Amino acid sequence: MDERDIGKERDNQTLPQYDSSTVISTSRLTKVFGNLVAVNDIHLQVVRGDVFGFLGPNGSGKTTTIRMLLGLIRPTAGRAVLFDMDNAHQLPAILQRTGAIVETPVFYPYLSGLDNLRVVAAASGMMSGKANDQRLEEVLELVELRSYEKLHFRKYSLGMKQRLGIAAALLSDPELVMLDEPTNGLDPAGVIEIRRLIQRLAALGKTIFLSSHVLYEVQQVCNRVAILQKGNLVKQGSVSELLRHSEQVEIRFNREDETQYAAHLLQELQGHDLSWISNIRVERKQQGFPTLILDAPAHRSAEINACLASHKLFAAELHPRLGSLEELFLEVTTPSSPDASHPGMDELAGAQPPSQQPATISASLTPEDRKRDTL
Repeated sequence: MDERDIGKERDNQTLPQYDSSTVISTSRLTKVFGNLVAVNDIHLQVVRGDVFGFLGPNGSGKTTTIRMLLGLIRPTAGRAVLFDMDNAHQLPAILQRTGAIVETPVFYPYLSGLDNLRVVAAASGMMSGKANDQRLEEVLELVELRSYEKLHFRKYSLGMKQRLGIAAALLSDPELVMLDEPTNGLDPAGVIEIRRLIQRLAALGKTIFLSSHVLYEVQQVCNRVAILQKGNLVKQGSVSELLRHSEQVEIRFNREDETQYAAHLLQELQGHDLSWISNIRVERKQQGFPTLILDAPAHRSAEINACLASHKLFAAELHPRLGSLEELFLEVTTPSSPDASHPGMDELAGAQPPSQQPATISASLTPEDRKRDTL
């Protein structure tokens, strides 16, 4: 099926029904560039109040999806509904309730942070006056830049520039805030600053849609995630539910013979009293001490300990090891072929994304912006 056929299919689709608690919902959202299927048949759902993490290796289609949601490019097929409105027909009303930055924010280097925000406010149609000035002060306070509001933008650190971009997206007090890789290129202190800002926005009741490859940070702030791989949605759900399937328990004894006996005992009990245990193995950690690792629910650690004690096996250490988004991400994005490469690993190493046209989105997108159709 070529791009024209997919477009015809999109025109023939009927719009699904959405409830008022759903902020973003897509149905079969697809984008094709020539022979490249950049986004393939995506079904997303973001609920009001979510801090939603949108994850994937470089080139997986994250930014393309965000551009479609914001009306910067047209889908080849499928629908995107925000606030119960189809963005193909009601985009201006959607953008009035949405603030976003896509990739690197762009400002005038020789204007101060405050004056740059005044320019954005004027371009967005905000009337000058006391109410406008008060809103500028509020967003600068929120992103912790009030002390630097008169400093020229060219003197801002990368983290400060990112926060000023978020401040610009917040000028209209949007219900939905969309952030595309807001921590990209930041040092650890800058990453923590953005994390705190996202938490503050969530506490204010904003719905956050966060595209990122900093998996540890996503796990700290997001309650739900979706993982994209080569344009396909491979996982979606609450962080706690997705990670529950990878919970483990670590047990360490003072003697290696105790470790081996405990492993043998638990393997025998797998088919009886402890049927919820799986994948029992011994690993060497902590200066050569063997550690017994088993896949088991963290909340059943006490039962494991009691079972071992009943067989005269007393652990020196026993503690749950919760799963991580990093492990889940690698599991669903790493090819099964032993000779295949590992997409996603360069993400974890902090590789920069391919050069793309930067954009800062506000509720006042021009018609020319909405007609842009670039990857």
